[in-house]
Amino acid sequence: MAKNKTAYVCNECGQDFPRWQGQCSACQQWNTITEVRLGNSSATRTHQFSGYAGTSGSEVQTLDQIDLNELPRIASPFTELDRVLGGGIVPGSAILIGGHPGAGKSTLLLQTLCQLAQTMPALYITGEESLQQVAMRAHRLGLPTGQLKMLSETSVETICDIAIKEKPKLMVIDSIQVMHMSDIQSSPGSVSQVRESASYLTRFAKQQGVAVIMVGHVTKDGSLAGPKVLEHCIDCSVMFEGDSDSRYRTLRSHKNRFGAINELGVFAMTERGLKEVANPSAIFLSRGDEASSGSLVMVVWEGTRPLLVELQVLVDNSAMANPRRVAVGMDANRLAMLLAVMHRHGGLQMSDQDVFVNVVGGVKVSETSADLTLLLAMVSSFRGEVLPVDLVVFGEVGLSGEIRPVPNGQERLVEAAKHGFKRAIVPLANKPKKAPLGMEVIGVSKLSQALEAL
Repeated sequence: MAKNKTAYVCNECGQDFPRWQGQCSACQQWNTITEVRLGNSSATRTHQFSGYAGTSGSEVQTLDQIDLNELPRIASPFTELDRVLGGGIVPGSAILIGGHPGAGKSTLLLQTLCQLAQTMPALYITGEESLQQVAMRAHRLGLPTGQLKMLSETSVETICDIAIKEKPKLMVIDSIQVMHMSDIQSSPGSVSQVRESASYLTRFAKQQGVAVIMVGHVTKDGSLAGPKVLEHCIDCSVMFEGDSDSRYRTLRSHKNRFGAINELGVFAMTERGLKEVANPSAIFLSRGDEASSGSLVMVVWEGTRPLLVELQVLVDNSAMANPRRVAVGMDANRLAMLLAVMHRHGGLQMSDQDVFVNVVGGVKVSETSADLTLLLAMVSSFRGEVLPVDLVVFGEVGLSGEIRPVPNGQERLVEAAKHGFKRAIVPLANKPKKAPLGMEVIGVSKLSQALEAL
């Protein structure tokens, strides 16, 4: 008789342990280790792990023997979605899309599949909503419903068996947290169920040449729920984000084997569903009629394109012993570091001032090209001086006060010139030999030079 195996798995990081313990030694979390009953340890199950990379053969080949004919990508009805995925949906790929509840993940995928189903077979599997609920949303959005095939099922084996008969080119799993496999005894949503279900669907996608899009839940801190192996086994991981009080949504890739990472797509939520925003810089530059101090525009690089974003800084006298340092959309640690650079090399003391930083539009800026913009905006708010509305700034600031160059400087200036900016303060190494038509470009190599150029 086959013996049931038992494992102890951390629900936070997915680490396995031979026995139960109170604290996970991998992620240092308490009371997150639970008992998981695995399937039978019979040798007949070893075949399920074969063919994970798309072939079940063990033939050795040289690189020049491998067929390099590129599969044609599937173009979705959204150009922004194709941009984030690297040019379209690759047949046989496994894509994971996550986001907060209500962000619009199901709406985006339903709109995509309803349009693609007019020209190719597509299958939408819903495990959380009933078929009637999905149909009501499709009719409310005015989508074509005559060709898209729907299935309400949570068994991964049954889904793959039906998909083999239906032969879809594109399949959506909504969501991976409710899927389960019969030989795993734990409940749906557990670490073992999510791990094995995602692995099974990934193998199915590569062996059958079907593009599988899986919807994933997120934790309270915004990261994808489930074991980390879930993000390792899939080909592309994207996050669909948006504030509840904003009509705009951003789609950003964190992993992509077929394109650039950190690519950004912008959508607008309307009564008729999601609409793509072709020119996101125009949205994030919706400035007020009257110019104010502490407001400055920067050019950040998102994936493969520049993006103009307004940065606002408020510097005010602090009534506390420890002044507040609040950064929304930027790294708070970098804000503290730049304040020290400003004190040492800029001659401005702000240790008794509260500093509040906000990136307009809910954009999260992670690159260092915003350093110089942040410092000049702080000086503007501290002195109460209004900066010109046609001024754009970018550049990285080092600890010794030097202004370092950033990638794609020429493309950033061209994008700023398209939106009517007449002046630019950039690193000296990024100053072009020929400035864009109608723009004055000032190159600086030290923080003191940038302060003099204001």
